[in-house]
Amino acid sequence: MSANTTSRPPVIPGRSRAAAPDRRKQYRRRARIADILVTSVWASGAAAAALFLATGGASKFSTIADAVTSTGIIAGLIGTDFILVMIVLAARIPIIDRTVGHDRAIAVHRSLGKPALYLLLGHALLLLTGYGLSSGINPIAEIGPLLAIPDMPLAFIGLGLLVVVVITSLVAVRRRFSYEGWHLVHLLSYAAVLVAVPHQLSVGGILSNGSVERVYWIALYVLAFGSIATYRFVEPVVSTIRHRLRVDRVESVAPGVVSIHFSGRNLRSLESAGGQFFVWRFWTGRTWWHSHPISLSSVPTGTTARITVRDLGTGSSAISAVRPGTRVSFEGPYGMFTDAGRTAPKLAIVVAGIGITPVRAFLEDSRVQPGETTILLRASTGEETYLWDEIADLARKKGARVYTMVGKRALTGPGWMPQADSSRGVTLRSVFPDLKDSDLYICGPTAWLDLVEIDARRAGIPEHQLHTERFDW
Repeated sequence: MSANTTSRPPVIPGRSRAAAPDRRKQYRRRARIADILVTSVWASGAAAAALFLATGGASKFSTIADAVTSTGIIAGLIGTDFILVMIVLAARIPIIDRTVGHDRAIAVHRSLGKPALYLLLGHALLLLTGYGLSSGINPIAEIGPLLAIPDMPLAFIGLGLLVVVVITSLVAVRRRFSYEGWHLVHLLSYAAVLVAVPHQLSVGGILSNGSVERVYWIALYVLAFGSIATYRFVEPVVSTIRHRLRVDRVESVAPGVVSIHFSGRNLRSLESAGGQFFVWRFWTGRTWWHSHPISLSSVPTGTTARITVRDLGTGSSAISAVRPGTRVSFEGPYGMFTDAGRTAPKLAIVVAGIGITPVRAFLEDSRVQPGETTILLRASTGEETYLWDEIADLARKKGARVYTMVGKRALTGPGWMPQADSSRGVTLRSVFPDLKDSDLYICGPTAWLDLVEIDARRAGIPEHQLHTERFDW
């Protein structure tokens, strides 16, 4: 491991330092909002059940058949409620993204997937059982009469689509898809909810005129699909037209790595912070159908922006070859891998490979004092030191210390560092002596990042001081 300690920048007479933000206060505020968000999510399911019981559902438990049927209805209502809440969380609503972060919102979104599916499967099975008990036939035989009811075939189709969506969201399955393919399959969740609406109107009757349930469910449907329409479709189109982004030039950084420079107008009004990402779409014959979640690699000016891309597959190799003048549309900015997420007095950064891109922009945008920041740059070979020269320049300007590690991963000891450093006893604590008083930002390949994260937790860093940016979805 080698180190480069930069000198402190000179103090300019007559210029006062900006007041340091109260990071602890900001963290406590975000934590409260996150707790409220999670509580509200689960409470919405309880509200769906309570409304059913309060509007006549409580009287529908007089027989075993009625009790089973009513329980099935409640399971379906809670499951549908969770699906709609999941849509809201995935809509990338700015107030949610800026307070709890897109990663936290998506984590809650994913946590609801399996419960929602199990509830809806339970809904179908309990209704088949309840109707079977009422009519005196077995539940399997009840499927035929149910399918004969108008709108019920659509409900079965919706349930089948949700099964597909949840299965493809499992990590082991998701990794077999390209981002575009997985995203296309995931859009089925919208179709699944929409095709299930008719049977709620005709069979379920939960939207009957004058009921409190009607108000609740209409509001939830409007919130879910209104948020998706606004923030995933309308707002990106408006922003793209307003800022007129085009590819200005493509610069080779290293073999298989390019920086794509954009030109546009009034880009500072996007209010993007260093470390955030956008979802980009390049309008060429080869790339228009690909959407790419890629972080900025520098803070935008009023008319320019930049991303840095490594050729990791068909999609990234195609955009690496785009020509100047290509039109670009985008969604964002997203993410809390920014200076706003900090809670501790010190700053520690560990980065590997193309993970350097959000870290470089984050460092440029961060408000740090000399001596506050320590950076560890990691690469497998000398050819993978992308943008290290720019990090070194920024470190000198901000009074940060930079360490570097180059070499294949160790076979013994901490597997995220080279064998030479592991063998001579280098640890995360020896690189960052003030680790427990630091915010630790980690970015790089997922498997490598997981090892650093495990090491950091073993070293005793508080969970709220650990910030990661994974290049997966």
